Amino acid sequence: MKGLIVFSHNMEDVESLATRALLVRAGFDMHSLTFEDTKEIETAFNQKIEANFTMDEIDLDAYDFVVIPGGKYVSQVVDQDVNIKTLVTHFYQKNKLVAAICAGPRFLGQAGLLDGKNFTAFNGSEIDMPKGNYMPDKKAVRDGSIITARGAGAVYEFAYEIVSYLQGQSKAEALLKNILF
Repeated sequence: MKGLIVFSHNMEDVESLATRALLVRAGFDMHSLTFEDTKEIETAFNQKIEANFTMDEIDLDAYDFVVIPGGKYVSQVVDQDVNIKTLVTHFYQKNKLVAAICAGPRFLGQAGLLDGKNFTAFNGSEIDMPKGNYMPDKKAVRDGSIITARGAGAVYEFAYEIVSYLQGQSKAEALLKNILF
């Protein structure tokens, strides 16, 4: 299975890079997509990495799921963003998994994807999801084809839910056992 993760300047390092690493470890073919002007990305903690693709280089229908990390960039772009909201809506309308962590669920909320859904997110991010059921005491929440998680400290639970949804609970448990979680 192929997964797509969005890379943006100032994305949270753990939520993006650890999530991708855990999903690769679980056997997924993971690619990164950026909507920035360059593929060269600088994370929130100044790591320099390169995204695999820009939007004009990719066929979204070749992917089984999408992951949206959080980080400082979310508050900087979410209200004006069209690209990420269009991306998550595309996957959701095709009944494909949409997963977002920390402030990343704000894109889903503003796109209306969390209306009537259970979700979690970083403290304060729930303002963009007034029609959803915010669950602040949960590290990760799955509701249908949407998975949300609280933040960097929930990256293992986030990856577990993604793997469990796509490959089954036994594969997800094996992933966590393999890393001694």
